[in-house]
Amino acid sequence: MAVTKPSWYLDRRGIEMAKVTFIEPEGRVVEVVGEPGQTLLELAEEHGVKMGSACGGVCACSSCHCWIRSGLDTLEDMEDAEADRLDMAFDVRPYSRLGCQIHVGDEDLVVEITRESLQTWYNEHPEHRPDR
Repeated sequence: MAVTKPSWYLDRRGIEMAKVTFIEPEGRVVEVVGEPGQTLLELAEEHGVKMGSACGGVCACSSCHCWIRSGLDTLEDMEDAEADRLDMAFDVRPYSRLGCQIHVGDEDLVVEITRESLQTWYNEHPEHRPDR
């Protein structure tokens, strides 16, 4: 039996979109709907999710390191450049990916932001540090 997504999962052209749930280390959960082809980093920035992006999303660092808690098997395989950058990251796990390299498809994802990524985000946005 096919599962039909609600109409809010469709864009104005009728293209199915995915729900992406971001979980920040501080406990905030943000649910958004992403267009196919958008990167997780673009989606995070668009919706105020605290995902670091020191290199601006060009796969030159590991600051958008995240853990894919659900939907990993629906993503494209990791390219060599992404694997090389993940070698620089902290607390790399089998479900680690870089937000700038993951393109949203039509399957839902649950994405946990790493502490490393959160720290980079605060370095980029010091006015939002909790200790201020």
